[in-house]
Amino acid sequence: MKARTLLCGLALCTLGAVAQTEVSPYVPGATVEGVTYYLPRTALRLVVVAEKQVYTPGEFSKYADRYLRLSQINQEPYTKWSIKSIDMVPYGVPDPQKVYSIQLKKRTVAPLVSLTSEGILLSINTDGEEEPLPAVPKGNDAPKRLNPRDYMNQEILSAGSNAKIAELTAEEIYDIRDSRTALIKGEADNMPKDGTQLKLMLDQLTMQETALTQLFKGTVDTSTEVFTIELTPAEFTDRMVLFRFSEKLGVVDNDDLSGEPVYLSLKNMNTLPQPVVDEKAAKKKGKMEEGVYYNVPERVAVSVFNASREFCKGEFPMGQFGHVEILSNVLFDKKTTTQVTFYPSNGAIKQLTDNGEEN
Repeated sequence: MKARTLLCGLALCTLGAVAQTEVSPYVPGATVEGVTYYLPRTALRLVVVAEKQVYTPGEFSKYADRYLRLSQINQEPYTKWSIKSIDMVPYGVPDPQKVYSIQLKKRTVAPLVSLTSEGILLSINTDGEEEPLPAVPKGNDAPKRLNPRDYMNQEILSAGSNAKIAELTAEEIYDIRDSRTALIKGEADNMPKDGTQLKLMLDQLTMQETALTQLFKGTVDTSTEVFTIELTPAEFTDRMVLFRFSEKLGVVDNDDLSGEPVYLSLKNMNTLPQPVVDEKAAKKKGKMEEGVYYNVPERVAVSVFNASREFCKGEFPMGQFGHVEILSNVLFDKKTTTQVTFYPSNGAIKQLTDNGEEN
């Protein structure tokens, strides 16, 4: 998606000294004639794909062992949930503590600024593109069941009791198996003309057997559901309950103890040096306070896990952890056409190009 682009001003310089674009912290009611932008916090979107299995006993499940020699057939319905996958994607959200304004003043060269639709700084003096989040996958419904009665002959349908219907259905299943075996061995009375016809006949027999056998074995309807969790980390943690998951109920509330906890851990990778107090550097930085603010994010190791497995992990630079630095406003005066792009997910500099003095 194309980012929203704002043209902040025109070259208005007639003096001998070059005036510079001023960038300052945003003050509601006091900052005027400027374009306000945010630096981002890094949020996480987690997509949980869960599988749901619903078992329904067969109508003739109590006859399964007697007629088909199927033992240990469950005669009670149940529902079972399981987590198939968890995917994690970082993205940027505006940080209300890091909001600044590029002020438009006379005799300054105001840059072309690109912002996201939420006002996060994307680029200066070049086009910026937002980073759209991947589409969330859709859940899948359980496939439609076969109707066993569509495959029953007249004799079965006319039987007077469930026991008799079960007996005749079992006999039909054995006949179907015998017919399939005869086709495979080439001993059937009416053999197919070619391999394609043979496959069609075998597929039809398999469908008939499946439909009738489910009256004894029962059915398992399998579907998938997708849950989306979005959060913006504020501190590091070894384990925080992200959500709870129950084999019987699926995703449940964090305070529902029927579910097993699924945890999130956030570990500081300590990739940035600790700030050093230097009076000279502080004075120099004070003179640069009118530059463009950007994040120097800390790298964070993220993991999602429960007591038995790790579902996903990754390392991401996060804008809320780290430092804020400043690009000197000298880079954006009339003598230069500095181009800068930023990562919208964390506010760090992606690319900086200094094209030097313009003619």
